[in-house]
Amino acid sequence: MTTEIFIFTNGRPTTLPAIEYGTWLGASLRTPVRLIGLDEDPSPSQIDEETHPLEGIFAEAVEGFRQAGVAYTLEVQQGHAEDAIPARLKGQELLVVLGPLGRPPLKRLFSGRSFRHIMESVSAPILYVPHVRLPLKRILVCLGGLGYEVTAETLAMRIVAVARPEVTLLTVVPPIDLDYPEARHVRENWQHLADTDTLTGRNLRRGLEFAHQAGLKALVKVRNGNVVEEILEEAKEGNYDLLVMGSAFSAHALRQLYTPNVTAEVAETDLIPVLTARYAGGV
Repeated sequence: MTTEIFIFTNGRPTTLPAIEYGTWLGASLRTPVRLIGLDEDPSPSQIDEETHPLEGIFAEAVEGFRQAGVAYTLEVQQGHAEDAIPARLKGQELLVVLGPLGRPPLKRLFSGRSFRHIMESVSAPILYVPHVRLPLKRILVCLGGLGYEVTAETLAMRIVAVARPEVTLLTVVPPIDLDYPEARHVRENWQHLADTDTLTGRNLRRGLEFAHQAGLKALVKVRNGNVVEEILEEAKEGNYDLLVMGSAFSAHALRQLYTPNVTAEVAETDLIPVLTARYAGGV
């Protein structure tokens, strides 16, 4: 799946769940991890001084890597995460694990959440971990009507194959303001979309087949309403451990159900870990 897992931290305690999750992934997939510390406020002091915020995080992470038997590499980059992460990942498609960066509320108010900026600039798959929910017992895979989730779904199935959780395939039928045959068919048959010959129905059947081939227990759920609200409501009601969503970046279509903003809005609630990957045709 990937030759290395990149985990990013800026030394804030809010990034510890990402390190723990990345450690579990490395051990489960038998994949080396690279912990990259972001020195966002460089000073004349050296990184190995006890006062540096990365020092404690690195020490705790290394202990976790060793206990889990995970091969690891440590690295330090200077610069703010919003710029340093995209620069470090340029041209690489490795799995990225990160968590909330602990920005002050005022900064988030004026600049927006860091996850949104990073997601827009990084083409690699991202696993965003606000808090750890392990072991994986139930995962929710959000399927849109355009197939943009295929890349994320494929990656997720490879990850969960080692944990073998229950898989729920969710599609949300939003209020439809464009009157064309496909939209009418979806609206009229939303309660049994998996049985229809619509693009959404075919995606649901493909997802079920994919899960069953992997030996996973899977079912389909369809909700009707606002996309973000319905996804979050299902995530709460179902008590899921991982949410999988696609990204329609660089795709062009009349209607983009799961746009980058929708994925970001869901992830930024910090409800559960979210795995997202850009759409890649042919996956």
